Amino acid sequence: MSGPRVNSFFLGNSSGVNFSIILSPIDEETGKSQLANCSGSKRAGDWNLNVTPGMNTSKVTISLTRNLQLCLPNATDCCTTPLCVVETLQVLACHDSVMLAHLLIQAEIYANSSFTGNVSENATIIPNQVFQPLGSCPCDLTAGACDVRCCCDLECTPDLKQLFNESCFTGVFGGDVNPPFDQLCSSQSMEYTPDWFPFLCVQSPLNNTPFLGYFYHGSTSTPRVPLFKIPLQTSPGKLFTGYRQGDPIMTEENEYFTVPQQSMAGQCVGNAPVAYLQNFDVKCLTNLASYKEGLPHDVRINSGAGDFIQQNVIYRTITDTGKFITESESLHTAEVLCQNVTFAEHYTFIWKDKNIEQINVTVFLGSLCDGEILTQRFTVKFLSLKSTNATELFGNPGYQVGKPVRAANMNASDPFGSLNIWQTAGRGLCTSAAYTPVLFGLDSLSGCILEVGINEDCGLLRGKVTEKLNSLIQATHIGKRDNSSYSDLNDWVEIIRLDPFNSATNVSSRNLQGICLDIPANLNIRIIFADVGAVQGIPQQEILAVQISYSTVIWQFQCGLICENSISFLPITASVQFIKVPAQPPIPMTRFQINYTEFDCNRNDVCWPQLLYPLTRFYTGEPYSQCLAKGLSLAFLVLLAAIMSNPCFSKFW
Repeated sequence: MSGPRVNSFFLGNSSGVNFSIILSPIDEETGKSQLANCSGSKRAGDWNLNVTPGMNTSKVTISLTRNLQLCLPNATDCCTTPLCVVETLQVLACHDSVMLAHLLIQAEIYANSSFTGNVSENATIIPNQVFQPLGSCPCDLTAGACDVRCCCDLECTPDLKQLFNESCFTGVFGGDVNPPFDQLCSSQSMEYTPDWFPFLCVQSPLNNTPFLGYFYHGSTSTPRVPLFKIPLQTSPGKLFTGYRQGDPIMTEENEYFTVPQQSMAGQCVGNAPVAYLQNFDVKCLTNLASYKEGLPHDVRINSGAGDFIQQNVIYRTITDTGKFITESESLHTAEVLCQNVTFAEHYTFIWKDKNIEQINVTVFLGSLCDGEILTQRFTVKFLSLKSTNATELFGNPGYQVGKPVRAANMNASDPFGSLNIWQTAGRGLCTSAAYTPVLFGLDSLSGCILEVGINEDCGLLRGKVTEKLNSLIQATHIGKRDNSSYSDLNDWVEIIRLDPFNSATNVSSRNLQGICLDIPANLNIRIIFADVGAVQGIPQQEILAVQISYSTVIWQFQCGLICENSISFLPITASVQFIKVPAQPPIPMTRFQINYTEFDCNRNDVCWPQLLYPLTRFYTGEPYSQCLAKGLSLAFLVLLAAIMSNPCFSKFW
């Protein structure tokens, strides 16, 4: 044991058992302890024995009663040496002078290192920290004694250090006040060591280090602000030169203008910033316990030109809450707690070029009671200042990803058309499916289920399915751009329709009950687009062509154990695929490029045309300045070798 107390356990019934402790001296000739008998007591020298009996186990505690402080001058009752106690103990368990158990303990206890003397009032001279550390051993806190785990303490003898040699304090507190510097050859502190480090490293002792110490206050460089933080402005709003698409809209307090939006995980985020020229329509579920008010409507918005505009807010009251309350628990009327909350918020931003001209907000309020689930709706829509009445003229010349594809029906008096896909709910039946517009640049797949009887006529089934699929496309033309005008036919491309194959005249399958061939169950919409330019650095896409085709399937009535005159199901789908093509056809290959492939970098491992590729700006493996410096150095060495090889310079050697 190395401490003043140790515990052990006696297993078995301790009733009638006598416990005793004796000091067992070591025989100097044999080096063995003398055999003890049952005549001892519960106290021997400076040791006490305490027994706590239990049901089938008894706890035996041996404790030291003497003082373990290291002796100071003219002090008594203390330890004269660091190794204070070296004794051998024997603990015996006897019953009627018969030894039942025997425990041998070897005690080696060192003196405590805590200081209890008087503190000296002599002033300590602190050296200049720039040239000399404050202390070579900061963990040396006790004068005249060894501090445990402080391996740099000169008052710790080698015997004491062996007790905590593997648990020494690290870092500055443990005495590491002069660490190896990065340029030292034996230093491994650099995370990214360059290849040329072994050739330019420094061999130097640590007493000649350039390290000035942890407490040195020198010139410091201003840290770079991370890109995801808002830069601090001395005059809010003056830094703005206008918004670009996707930029967060800022408030007068230089904070983000936030409206609840859906995250990638599908949950609603209350403090999501509103991006410029990006519309959205989201629904969020909440109840009275988790309801939180959003951003106040008196917050002024930075227009992008340095001034601030106030929101035009209109409040309305919801009387029919059935469209918003989706679930309600049965509670007694007297116990229900209700509160007036926001059911919906509709934001309309009027914009021109890079600035916001006006903000109109419509807020719908209603009563939400405890136990009810509220479906809140938040919409943000950007309208150009050139809009007339309720028709938007879309200020961007090209399509942006995520915006609806514009459609027109040029054969009707009202040219407004639609290009949709299904948005099913519940059982997924076509009779209850809603429509959602096709969004530019986003491939999608949707479908619904059509109920079909066993005696369904195949011709009528083909017509019904075709009618359902054609209801998604109420248009004859698609807008080339996002600002296509209905009065200009050149702004639109005609939809290419490939009608499904009709096999109603097939005699072999006409009389087969429950089986229909060539059912056009899949609608394929392919939209071809290309990059035609850029506005403010943002690529603008334009639709070049639209094709609609059908894929047919064989429908067969699915029977259970018996075929009854019941209902079967036919799934029908609609897929949208966006295909990007070059704005201009690629330059055809010459006959030389086709026949002589040794200069083709795509078909050979050696590419001679790209010999100087690292010196061009297309190479991104290293900074351009480093590539240019290495290239100039290489050119200088080649030029120097050419000059030195000239016979005119041989006279100087």
